[in-house]
Formats: sequence, structure tokens, C-alpha cells
Amino acid sequence: MPGLRKKPLWEAGAGIGVVSMPDYRGADQSHSYALPIPYLVYRGDFLQVDRQKIRGLLFSRDWGELDVSLNGSIPVKSDQNTARRGMPNLDPTLEIGPQLNVFLSKGARHDLQLRLPVRMVEAMDGLHGRPVGHIFSPVLNLDLYPGNNWNIGVSGGPVWGDTAYHNYFYTVEPQYATADRPAYQAHGGYAGAQFIVSASKRFDHMWFGAYIKDDDLNGAAFLDSPLVKRHYGFSAGFGVSWIFAESDRRVSVAEPFSAMRSER
Repeated sequence: MPGLRKKPLWEAGAGIGVVSMPDYRGADQSHSYALPIPYLVYRGDFLQVDRQKIRGLLFSRDWGELDVSLNGSIPVKSDQNTARRGMPNLDPTLEIGPQLNVFLSKGARHDLQLRLPVRMVEAMDGLHGRPVGHIFSPVLNLDLYPGNNWNIGVSGGPVWGDTAYHNYFYTVEPQYATADRPAYQAHGGYAGAQFIVSASKRFDHMWFGAYIKDDDLNGAAFLDSPLVKRHYGFSAGFGVSWIFAESDRRVSVAEPFSAMRSER
């Protein structure tokens, strides 16, 4: 059963992470990156922010809630990717939209949810963005709390994208066609499936996390694109953040019994 525990209204910190991932889904070339990791937790009555998502409390009931979903992709320099050489670079994308979370099961050591995000996608050129479609990626998410400050996450689900979204990554316009890269027009539809396993641990003033992700593009609507070189993809990363500030004000937070004994 959930219990109440006093925690800071907000916590702030920063750190660094290292990730290795394909240039884009279906690419056969990968790169590693060192990235800053901001750490921000806010436990307000109408706005809640943690390491996983932003809860705007637009809607909240015993069976579910509506919050905000964020995601994105990395930039790709086409002169560093053989399949895209001679084509325009891919700007990084920002995905944002509403997410309905349906509570399926919640206990002392687990939390099972069906998450239903619908996100619009913006290709970002500095602070300026241009719309490049929409994406729908329902996820079955299981969080496990084995104790000793650990949080284990397992999630997965299918992905769908509209024509504009798939065009951005997989269309080859006629002027960029070559003998090895024929012209191709992408269409909207099924975009494969993704599966993620993650683990994190909270210390007194430090947070550590790591993940591995498997990408399966079999059956995707754009599978015949000459830019798709692999039907499977793999990425992994880890990071650490130091929590260097917190509010003096404390608020009551409902947590599972296991989290009351050792903070998630």
C-alpha cells in the first residue's frame, strides 16, 4: 500500500552521460556521444517533474492520468554517413505531445502502466523548428522496486508514424538518387517496435542510470527505403548526476512501501 513521505518540493542537479546509438533507425553506422544530464525534480500540486516525464495533471483519476510526453532524435551529418552522403543533413528533432497513462497494476514493488503518447515532431535548427509529422508509440511499462534504492524498468511497444515523419528520415528525392541509392517515397504507417531495459539507483546526493534498447524494423512501412541498411538496431548508455540543491520546503509524497524504506 502507498504511504506518505516528506521530500523536498524541488531538487536540482547536473551530470554527464555517454550513449552509443545508430545515426537513425535503420542505419548501419553508429556514433557515441557524451551528453550533459540535467537533474530536475518538482513535486507540486498541479505540476510534477521527474527523470521520466512531466506530469501537468491535465487529468488525473484512480485509473489513469494525462501528462506531457517528450522525446527526440540526434542530428546526423550526411557526409559522415555512407547511406546519406550527398543528401541534406538531418537536424535533431524534438517530439512533444499529450500522453495518457493507464494504471494496470500497482503494488509495493512494482508499477505496471499502459502509456499512450501522441507527439508532434519538430526538426530543430537552433531555436527554430519546423514541423515534420507526428508519431504514436504505445508502451507497456513495468517499473520494479527491488529495494536498496534501485529502480528497474522494462518497456516496449509498436511505433506508428505519419507520411511527413517517415519522409523526413527515409524519402530519397530524385535529385539525390544514385546508382546505389534509388529515389524512394516513404509512406506513413507501422514503424516497427522498440524494447528498453533500464536501471537506476539514487544515492544521497547522486543519481546513476543505464539503459539498453533494441529496435526491430521488420514490417515497417519504409523498410524498402535505400536508407534502411539494417532491420535491427541497438543502443545503450549510462549517466550520473550530482544533486547539489534542494528546497527547504517539504511536501508529502505517496510512495510504495518499498520506496518508503529506501528512496527510489
